[in-house]
Amino acid sequence: MGAFERHLTLWVVLCILVGTGLGYLFPGAFAALGGLEIAKVNLPVAVLIWLMIIPMLLKIDFAALGDVTQHWKGIGVTVFVNWAIKPFSMALLAWIFIRHVFADYLPAAQIDSYVAGLILLAAAPCTAMVFVWSQLCGGDARFTLSQVALNDAIMVVAFAPIVGLLLGISSITVPWSTLLISVGMYIIVPVIIAVLVRRWLLRRGGEAALQALLKRLGPVSLSALLVMLVLLFGFQGRQIVDQPLIIGILAVPILIQVYLNAGVSYWLNRKLGEAHCVAGPSALIGASNFFELAVATAVGVFGVHSGAALATVVGVLVEVPVMLSVVRIVNASKGWYETRA
Repeated sequence: MGAFERHLTLWVVLCILVGTGLGYLFPGAFAALGGLEIAKVNLPVAVLIWLMIIPMLLKIDFAALGDVTQHWKGIGVTVFVNWAIKPFSMALLAWIFIRHVFADYLPAAQIDSYVAGLILLAAAPCTAMVFVWSQLCGGDARFTLSQVALNDAIMVVAFAPIVGLLLGISSITVPWSTLLISVGMYIIVPVIIAVLVRRWLLRRGGEAALQALLKRLGPVSLSALLVMLVLLFGFQGRQIVDQPLIIGILAVPILIQVYLNAGVSYWLNRKLGEAHCVAGPSALIGASNFFELAVATAVGVFGVHSGAALATVVGVLVEVPVMLSVVRIVNASKGWYETRA
């Protein structure tokens, strides 16, 4: 990672402070921005989300799906943890901490929305940043690419049904039409655009042309993320100033889930006899989230002023430092991992 990416948490914190301050001082301006909607889709946020998601999807070669059988045990662990454990464990953690342990410290009207945001965050496996985490732990590059491609393919068909199921179990009304519009706008359409642009670039200029474009788009993607954070925390400014503990409370189930899923993935790969270079990225994709998709869906389904949008943004806040700690654990435990029976 470059210096800008390494200090992403610092920039996120600064954007949170700036956005919260501006939202508190100028609530009318942010209310006007929040009202720029078409079919319940906030236009400023939608543009920023596309600027984040499409450059990330350009990195994915869906042809790598043909390689999934090379490390089928590691792929099996990845799919099992990401789709059979991760969303459901977050729903349980949200029920424990948001509805019970910390319920008295949260605005009652937003509790359902906070739970929904945490579920949205967990139902979207990481897409782009996992390449960085995999590189930092010496992960197998082809395995990392194939598991990301497979997860994204599954996400196209599984994201909406799993979110709908878990929100229904949590007694939260699901506006299915809005949820499906979000899936189309922030998964299906960006994937199609990314695939077409990637193929065109590779035909015209080869891998060098693709890498040159990705290098140019990298700062655009991160800048869009930071601007969006200013907007989202501006929308929530008065609520955060009045109840600053909300951020810390929402981080608790996210942190527990990160270490739980990473630990389960890592342990299962070890039990199945997979190499450490496979177990590392498998654990890391199980721990991290596609927070860009989660934020977009939360905004589209519940609105820019919702607790769901705030909960997903907290995922951005903790992503870099927490995932770097998981990388450190994976690297430090390599000797233990490779002494398995």
